[in-house]
Amino acid sequence: MRQNLSMASFPVERVRRQFPALQHSKDFIFFDNAAGAQIPQVVLDAVNDHLVSRNVQRGGRYEKSCAVDAMIARAREAVAMFLNARYADEVAFGMNATSFLRLVSLAIAESLRERPEVIVTDMDHEANIAVWLALERSGATIRWWRIRDDGMLYVDDLDELLNKKTRLVACAAASNAVGSLVDVAEVARRAHAVGAEVLLDAVHYGPHGLFDVQEWDCDYLVCSGYKIFAPHMGFLWGKREALAKLRTFREDFIPDVAPGKIEAGTFVYENVAGMEAAVAYLQSLDPAPRPSEPTRRPSLVRAMEAVREYEVSLSRAFLDKLGRMGRVTVYGLRDPELVRDRVPTFCFNIEGISPAVVSTRLAEQGIGVRDGHMYSPRLMNRLGLTKDTGAVRVSLVHYNTEEEIQIFASALAEISEFAE
Repeated sequence: MRQNLSMASFPVERVRRQFPALQHSKDFIFFDNAAGAQIPQVVLDAVNDHLVSRNVQRGGRYEKSCAVDAMIARAREAVAMFLNARYADEVAFGMNATSFLRLVSLAIAESLRERPEVIVTDMDHEANIAVWLALERSGATIRWWRIRDDGMLYVDDLDELLNKKTRLVACAAASNAVGSLVDVAEVARRAHAVGAEVLLDAVHYGPHGLFDVQEWDCDYLVCSGYKIFAPHMGFLWGKREALAKLRTFREDFIPDVAPGKIEAGTFVYENVAGMEAAVAYLQSLDPAPRPSEPTRRPSLVRAMEAVREYEVSLSRAFLDKLGRMGRVTVYGLRDPELVRDRVPTFCFNIEGISPAVVSTRLAEQGIGVRDGHMYSPRLMNRLGLTKDTGAVRVSLVHYNTEEEIQIFASALAEISEFAE
């Protein structure tokens, strides 16, 4: 009953009207959102307004330049609210999450000493693995936190890895391939108990649930706006005290304090304006807005809870449809009763048909999915797949519908029958 209520109460048609791409391509189904979500009109307007009204460098004394400074400050406050950060200056803007991962890893490399061990997982996007493997040249020892057969990372398995030599645990908040969620607050609790830090790759988690870096108690977090209905940009959050210790590249005239010490060079201001607007868009999904509230955070909390409930319903519907099909293998959690332990991102294969063929035939019917290793070749290997072929991935967000799932399921059934 809860599923039906979530489906019925979430205003998905009103949501879809806010996305120009969904209106311009009414016959196309966007099921590749993990590779980049579409953006609402308010975000397009913010980007356009910046380029038309204040496309100048920050730091000047004239009005347009001052307006850029003001926009960046607002965006920093908005993202800090989105993350539930204590301070806006804990947020730094840049090109993407990968570049921030590299920045933090280079700084960590200089502070290994008596703590040379870094824990990584075989579930993660390669961006959150390769940067840490590179530290082996600096004397780091890599220890592997491995998924179990159900595609989940279990925090209990960390206990045999954590010790007084652990410098950092690097893990994702959600798998970009199989959608598994990680109990990141418990990861931080156990890591901190031995004096280690935690870095979260929250790129894939971004559009699916509520962020709370205070509750999670992580030390660093990276994310990318293009997964959260914003343009291509990235941001790094870190505890103020952790950022203060990071040794970063900077010009001599930039003070050695965050966020300036992290934002070397010029980032794309119009995309940061878009990120500010994306946070406002998400807040607008609040099903019970209360204008008298003194802060924006409670409204965002209600909005993301509504998104989460609706996506749980999408996950159940999707797993139900695939569960009725023969010859289809879904990787990771596939029990509809366990959907709260995942986001609506699914990797699967059809027996006897290559992932590339499945994706191509779906594309011919106007359904956009992805095939391959999903930048997680180690996870594919763990699932018994090759990085060359991998799997088919469907990744849903809150503007997708149950009707689209039905159309997809019908198309998939035809593809499966054709190969028999």
